[in-house]
Amino acid sequence: MNPTQTLYSTGGSSPASASPVKHPSSLFPQISRCRTMRDLSQIHAIFVKSGQMRDTLAAAEILRFCATSDLLHRDLDYAHKIFNQMPQRNCFSWNTIIRGFSEGDEHKAVIAITLFCEMMSDEFVEPNRFTFPSVLKACAKTGRIEQGKQIHGLALKLGLGGDEFVMSNLVRMYVMCGLMKDACVLFYKSIIERDMVMDRRKRDGEVVLWNVMIDGYMRLGDCKAARVLFDKMRQRSVVSWNTMISGYSQNGLFKDAVELFCEMREGDLHPNYVTLVSVLPAISRLGLLELGEWLHMYATNSRIGIDDVLGSALIDMYSKCGLIEKAIQVFEKLPRENVITWSAMINGFAIHGQAGDAINCFCKMRQAGVRPSDVAYINLLTACSHAGLVKEGRTYFSQMVNVDGLEPRIEHYGCMVDLLGRSGLLEEAEELILNMPIKPDDVVWKALLGACRMHRNVEMGKRVANILMDMVPNDSGAYVALSNLYASQGNWAEVSEMRLRMKKMDIRKDPGCSWIDIDGVLHEFLVEDDSHPRAKEIKSMLVEISDKLRVAGYRPITTQVLLKLEEEDKENALHYHSEKIAVAFGLISTSPNKSIRIVKNLRICEDCHSSIKLISKVYKRKITVRDRKRFHHFEDGSCSCMDYW
Repeated sequence: MNPTQTLYSTGGSSPASASPVKHPSSLFPQISRCRTMRDLSQIHAIFVKSGQMRDTLAAAEILRFCATSDLLHRDLDYAHKIFNQMPQRNCFSWNTIIRGFSEGDEHKAVIAITLFCEMMSDEFVEPNRFTFPSVLKACAKTGRIEQGKQIHGLALKLGLGGDEFVMSNLVRMYVMCGLMKDACVLFYKSIIERDMVMDRRKRDGEVVLWNVMIDGYMRLGDCKAARVLFDKMRQRSVVSWNTMISGYSQNGLFKDAVELFCEMREGDLHPNYVTLVSVLPAISRLGLLELGEWLHMYATNSRIGIDDVLGSALIDMYSKCGLIEKAIQVFEKLPRENVITWSAMINGFAIHGQAGDAINCFCKMRQAGVRPSDVAYINLLTACSHAGLVKEGRTYFSQMVNVDGLEPRIEHYGCMVDLLGRSGLLEEAEELILNMPIKPDDVVWKALLGACRMHRNVEMGKRVANILMDMVPNDSGAYVALSNLYASQGNWAEVSEMRLRMKKMDIRKDPGCSWIDIDGVLHEFLVEDDSHPRAKEIKSMLVEISDKLRVAGYRPITTQVLLKLEEEDKENALHYHSEKIAVAFGLISTSPNKSIRIVKNLRICEDCHSSIKLISKVYKRKITVRDRKRFHHFEDGSCSCMDYW
């Protein structure tokens, strides 16, 4: 008997008790022709009047449409009512309703588990291999591990422990509940058993299990363990690659994500929609424009459709690679009915310091009838912060709460603290933090501490830094910021005290790092980096730059060197900041008049900002630097930020 006959049998799940029948969709073509729930409700009414709903197969087909058709046409409440009215519920009917609710949200998944318990009390049916995957999925989604373990035991009791679908969902449940040790036991037991049966179908099922385990390690942030499994796989699917690439991106290992994507491109498997969406954030963070453009062309020329999600990722990529014009072009071609698309464009304008365009885009979104999301407001407030638009920021924060009825998140308060702090309104920013209805996190306090350093308010800076040191004692941010604040005041005794404290606690400062993409190859530079193969040429160019800038009137801003050194040594130290090294490499590696694009992991310092402005004028180059917060477009001695950052 084939699986379809077993599924649609009017009795239990035992093949011996089932009689061969035609597929129900061929018996009730009017149901298969339904496109909406309204169509289905009309057919349902006819079936009720004609008495056809007493036919178990007819009722099951109506139930199937309501419970498991695509999400737009699904109506689980309607399905539940039909199920409760069915005179006879066979195994297929139970499986259908449980599956429908297991694929819903967390609340619906709880109902799926309840339905399974009800099924167990029905003496006329017994769960089969199609029941367990759905209820295990519900347990995983709701984190109900104890019930999941009981269901695991029942599956073993019924002899379904070796079924590949049941096994893969058991492993997934333990993985999603964070019990990797239990998942590993099942995983390796399954692999050993499969090795004894050299069956092609078993091998295909094995790939699913490996993918589940890799995903589990990635969820826990154990990328090394995930990679070990990935490298051991005898067979990989597109899902295997996607899980690794997505996991690397989500764990901040952007170079690894991109390298794996490039390796995938060279193999037999072609990237799909999920691959592109997974790797684009990594490409964006590293500023790999050429790879991003290839990906855009690939999506356009292949059968992969550029929808709101992929389109928004492309907008983000072009924005973060410095080409806001290309981001706008992608935006203009998308159907702008989704707030995600508008939010991506608003954020693009924000990080480029184009606050006016960000506000205009936000207003057009409202005019288009799209309701702003909390993310859209975060991006809008960020735009106001980068431009110092305090009045506008206050207005939009109030509008978010009083007009759109959105509850401010910690990120919104962080934007407001940043906005007020940058503008010198330190007391107001501190008062906002102290009166927040939610507990402030370290990011909010760091925004205020950064403002204290900017405006050299040592007293408040010390107070805020102490709060941060108690909150995140092993984070270098507060120690470094306070040390730099003392250094800017020439208080070297306090600087030494802070550095000694960091040394005792083994707290290390993140080194300044800059990246530049030349012909598709990413080059990375640290402060005073001389490890590059072209280090001698770079050093010669740095000397040339220094000489030309002095002639042009440049004077080193040595207050940016936060170490107790002689003035000459401070000037020399400034020459070897990572972004200056990257600029020098860009000048010797590209043709004259070609733009240079650099990505930096920290905020650009005042001296580098001043230097690169002059470099753009002396060498007649457009230079774009994306620091941790925003873009700086340097051209002919000026910067797009108008020296406000």
